[in-house]
Amino acid sequence: MAEGQVQVPVALLIFNRPDTTARVFETIRQARPPKLLVVADGPRPDHPGEAEKCAMTRAIIDRVDWECEVLKNYSAANLGCKRRVSSGLDWVFEMIEEAIVLEDDCLPHPVFFRFTEKLLERYRNDERVMHISGDNFQSGLKRGEASYYFSRYAHVWGWGSWRRAWQHYDVEMKQWASANDRAVYLRTFESRAEREFWTRAWQGVCAGKIDTWDYQWIFACVARDGLAIVPQVNLVSNIGFGMVSTHTSGPSAVANLPTSALTFPLHPPRQFSRDVEADEYTSRLFFRRPGIAHRIFNRIRRVN
Repeated sequence: MAEGQVQVPVALLIFNRPDTTARVFETIRQARPPKLLVVADGPRPDHPGEAEKCAMTRAIIDRVDWECEVLKNYSAANLGCKRRVSSGLDWVFEMIEEAIVLEDDCLPHPVFFRFTEKLLERYRNDERVMHISGDNFQSGLKRGEASYYFSRYAHVWGWGSWRRAWQHYDVEMKQWASANDRAVYLRTFESRAEREFWTRAWQGVCAGKIDTWDYQWIFACVARDGLAIVPQVNLVSNIGFGMVSTHTSGPSAVANLPTSALTFPLHPPRQFSRDVEADEYTSRLFFRRPGIAHRIFNRIRRVN
């Protein structure tokens, strides 16, 4: 195995942004995974010039110059964020047992690949863990002496998971929609404001008012009391905020966050339990009013 080469397959989700895709692709090229699975959405017919941008973006994948099996799942029609990402990830986890997943605007630190690979191996058969994130939104606060902590939040700007976990994903959230007692799925959230946030979010998904895929993944993890792993430092920066973005337009406190390296070998937390203080910080940042990030995330999730 070459120095720095990752052995876990990488899935890349792309659409119409050749500029950010080229930057993310270069980090994958440096990691040299043996298998690259690419999911692409098709152009919107009412957006002039988008077909050309989609073609330019897809052409970047032809730059693979290392020993790598490239599998493509390209849609001719535009499916939108909810359907394209969810169906694409269904395909990914039908093809392989585990994957590192990146979107075309999620730029990872080189250490991200090694971090995710090591933990995919460590927790491969531990069903308590469903998700490995590359994101850290703790504003530099260190949570213990370990290399990472456990959380209820499955951040998706660069992540890894297994088929065994993804099998519980349902883009339609029928488990929530048909529940007689939805409080059982909200019990993990201590704050009433956050329980109200997720009720609105999951109801919006079921009603077709929110065009996204990741709220459903968070529900799948919460419904099974699954844990996510969060690194002590931020390993992925979202470089996609801007007016041409689908879900990340406008200013944000979490745009273009700097990344930094972790030291190896990794040291696991002493206790196998979620970090309540870290989750409380995340809750206040994203899922309660009048937080800035809460308002931004509410706005960008609405269907135009």
